[in-house]
This record gives sequence, C-alpha cells and structure tokens, in this order.
Amino acid sequence: GNPVVFFDVSIGSASAGRIKMELFKDSVPRTAENFRQLCTGELLESDQPIGYKGSNFHRIIKDFMVQGGDFLNGDGTGSKSIYGDRFEDENFSLRHEGPGILSMANSGPGTNGCQFFITCAQCDFLDNKHVVFGRVLDAESLLVVRKIENVPTVKNGSPQIAVEITECGEL
Repeated sequence: GNPVVFFDVSIGSASAGRIKMELFKDSVPRTAENFRQLCTGELLESDQPIGYKGSNFHRIIKDFMVQGGDFLNGDGTGSKSIYGDRFEDENFSLRHEGPGILSMANSGPGTNGCQFFITCAQCDFLDNKHVVFGRVLDAESLLVVRKIENVPTVKNGSPQIAVEITECGEL
C-alpha cells in the first residue's frame, strides 16, 4: 500500500498533536518518495540527516492552507529535494478537492523542492498548477491542521507563534 508518515507539531511551547498523512505513491511515486525521505531523515548532507524535523510552518492563511517544509531558510525561499534543488511536476491527476490535501508548493512549473502545503478547504484553482501527493489520514490529524490554521498571523501569513515540526517519520 501507500506509505503513511507523521508530523508531531508544537505551537509555541505546547504540543498540538500528530498529523498522520498517506502519501499517494501509487499516483505520484517520485513526489511521494521525496516527501517520505524528508520525513524520515534518510537524506544526508555532510553525514547529517536533513529534512522536516525542527522546521516550521512559515505561512498560514485561514480558510485556505498551511505551508511549511522550508528547512533551509524557514521563510519560503529555500528549495531542496532528494533529486537536486528542484524537480519536475510529476503529474496533475489528483485534485485539491477539500480540506486535508497534501500538495507541493512551487514558484512556477517544474520548481518542486521541499516545500508543501495542506489545504484547509477546497482549492480547485490550484488544480493543474500544484502536484497533489497525499492526504491527511484521519479526523484527529485534521484537527491538528485546524489548530495550525487558527494560529494568529501578521499580514503576509507569517505566524506570530512558532509552529514547529518537532518530530516526524514513517509509521
């Protein structure tokens, strides 16, 4: 079957819970594998694991999405993948059909790296522009996404309280 990964998330100093996500390896194997390895820390740089552990959700827009994964710069400018700095859009067969969809953030066609977002609503205007590669697995996990979604932000969507992935991996 498809791999299942998790994020343990803190908001400020308090635990917000665990987000479990199914990765759609059956539809987008390259994109799913990139995310999986960045969750497990399998990717090494100078013998050190790199990936999502210790990184933040840097952009939160209520009723739209929560974005994270920039473990390089923490602000949405960093890009790295298991295939190099960027990789191609694998396909657009899956849709942003409701809340809890896991999709790749990008800066235009063929610019996938490490950044991702989780939808908080249907976002059909993102279809054919962003590669959907997973989904939040259960109601308990979606509740954690809702907690993140409701963190106060400044105008550009930057959270006023740190939202950190304190632990992550594969289940």
